[in-house]
Amino acid sequence: MTSDDDVVTLEDIEKAREVIMKSPLNVRKTPLLKNMTSYFPELDPSINLHLKLESLQTTGSFKIRGVANQMANLPQEVKSGKRKLITMSAGNYGKAFAYTLDKLNLSGLCLMPLTAPSSRVALIKSYGCEVAIYPSHEIQAAFSQYAAHNFPVLDPIDDASYITGCGSVAMEILEDDVRPDVVVVCCGGGGLVSGIAAAIKLSGLRDCRVYAVEPEGSRTMYESFRKGEPVTMAVNSVATGLSPPYAGKLTYQCCRRYVEDVILVSDNEILKCMSRLFDIGLVAEPSGCAALAAILNNKIPDVAGKRVVAVVTGSNVTLSEMSSYIQ
Repeated sequence: MTSDDDVVTLEDIEKAREVIMKSPLNVRKTPLLKNMTSYFPELDPSINLHLKLESLQTTGSFKIRGVANQMANLPQEVKSGKRKLITMSAGNYGKAFAYTLDKLNLSGLCLMPLTAPSSRVALIKSYGCEVAIYPSHEIQAAFSQYAAHNFPVLDPIDDASYITGCGSVAMEILEDDVRPDVVVVCCGGGGLVSGIAAAIKLSGLRDCRVYAVEPEGSRTMYESFRKGEPVTMAVNSVATGLSPPYAGKLTYQCCRRYVEDVILVSDNEILKCMSRLFDIGLVAEPSGCAALAAILNNKIPDVAGKRVVAVVTGSNVTLSEMSSYIQ
């Protein structure tokens, strides 16, 4: 149980880890590539860089962790398929949602922004999930209307079950005998970095610094930190998965408590990082590259001589998209 000050507890995260690894959704323990500094000559050689590859997770991103835990916490009448589930997503959460519905023989609707890549829309539909398209500035209101009319909804950002499911990433990092000094995580709505930061800090690594990284054009958590409350704003970035038009209330609260700071990277830096990963045989989508991009561009302070973990969060990119991004 959480207190008034806690969004999640370590017990919540440990329970979520157990739940999702036993789920029928094939959630995997993903690889942690250790001692990767030599693959990036631009880095200070004293940095001990590790890459956590959530890009190799089922459905191509970490999102399935959160969805699996959310599903386990739904009322039985929803699990039985009597009522249609509703969510909203620009892509990766929607894919994990649609995959889950297909696996569990449930029906659902995914609200998607006009900015979502057409390939993501088609993919979500291919699982049998209905899709409705909205302008980005209207999607939150539409989602809220479904919730207000008592439709069962899965919030892709502001849900403690989702955050704790995402926190399982950190538990795996710690189990791999890495005691990180710095952890760097891509940030869209903030669910992943919230869960990871909480898990790291609550596991006793009080001195470990956790940084959230956002695109310059989609800086909702960055601006929320500066304003002192969650903000809603216009967004635009090649990293569409990191571009919700608002920061969640729960994720903001969790980030303020456990995250050191929010770092910004440009779209060009993200795409260059994507190319660097491709050069060493790793496929990542733009949204999955932000954390490593911040490290490669020397935006994370005081990393010399430190154990640094970067989370590569997704690999959902088509060959045609890849060729247009990497020149």
